[in-house]
Amino acid sequence: MSITGLAIIYIIIWWIVFFAILPIDVNRTKTVKIDGQDPGSPENPKMLKKFLYCTGITTVIFIIIYLLIKFEYLNLRNIIN
Repeated sequence: MSITGLAIIYIIIWWIVFFAILPIDVNRTKTVKIDGQDPGSPENPKMLKKFLYCTGITTVIFIIIYLLIKFEYLNLRNIIN
């Protein structure tokens, strides 16, 4: 598989994992209410922590998928035919 294909697979997995862990560890109670702001939005969404967790989880999943493709346990061309 080419570098471009591997990069695309990594990015797709990253976004799926990111949206899956986005609602985790969110405290929706507000101490200060501001007019015009959504009352359900969190004060501290902890995005850096979620970004790092997402990158780590994605890397592990990607390595597993890469090894499956490399050793031909996961070969989509054979599955389609």
